[in-house]
Amino acid sequence: MAAPGLIVMILFRYLPMSGLLLAFKRFSVRDGIFGSQWIGFKNFEFLFKTTDAWIITRNTLLYNGLFILLDLVMAVAMAIGLNELLKKRRAKIYQTIFMAPYFLSWVVVSFMAFSMFSVDDGLFNHLLDYFGFAGVDWYSDPGKWPFILTFFQLWKTIGYSTVMYLSSLTGIPNDYYEAAVIDGATKWQQIKNITLPCLKPMMIVLTILAIGRIFYADFGLFFQLPRDSGPLYDVTQVIDTYVYRALKETGNVGMASAASLYQSVVGFVLVVGTNLVVRKMDPDSALF
Repeated sequence: MAAPGLIVMILFRYLPMSGLLLAFKRFSVRDGIFGSQWIGFKNFEFLFKTTDAWIITRNTLLYNGLFILLDLVMAVAMAIGLNELLKKRRAKIYQTIFMAPYFLSWVVVSFMAFSMFSVDDGLFNHLLDYFGFAGVDWYSDPGKWPFILTFFQLWKTIGYSTVMYLSSLTGIPNDYYEAAVIDGATKWQQIKNITLPCLKPMMIVLTILAIGRIFYADFGLFFQLPRDSGPLYDVTQVIDTYVYRALKETGNVGMASAASLYQSVVGFVLVVGTNLVVRKMDPDSALF
């Protein structure tokens, strides 16, 4: 029974790991992975010596840090709100509505955004014109895009996290709440002293996993949504989009492999480090 899963893991997880050698080589199609020239850490210099190194690192870390924080707070709040609804059928409808955007492609979402932010035919510019205000060139105004990117990221992904927390809420025994009601606890006291402590293990696990991917950015969010607009690069350029553009222009496979290895190593260190901190504070909540 385990054979199909093991085969898939070997084919798509372990065999491709031989490609890590490309991070330390000047790849040549003619020579292949193992025959290409060994150049040590020169591919990594592309990321660390470029003038954009600070911008792409800053954007990647700050955006992902903000997404982790907002996702945690809003998903927990929405899960508790849905769990408190007395009519469970209505809760199922709301749950489906929140979850639906998660299955949309970023290409589809980018066209939805374009219908709102287009300079000539966008909904927002039509509304501004209707109320007597001048239109905005949204795809050339970097100041507004941190808010736009954050909104669409949360709108698209918050439903998935909400369902994860909602599944944990359903496992909390009703006896806890019945005892709290008998003791005269208010709804806020029940949430504070029962719901949140019971959710803490799930919150910690999901946060640790999210921190492990803090050096990875959602390519569709930062490339498709702003439509690869040059004037927005200062606020939309992240490691993934930068490597993609560099790979498209230079064809340097080794550089792309170096960036991927760099992200993986940093993610591994962050997961292990965060888990060690959690294990010292609360061993029962640690991931491993």
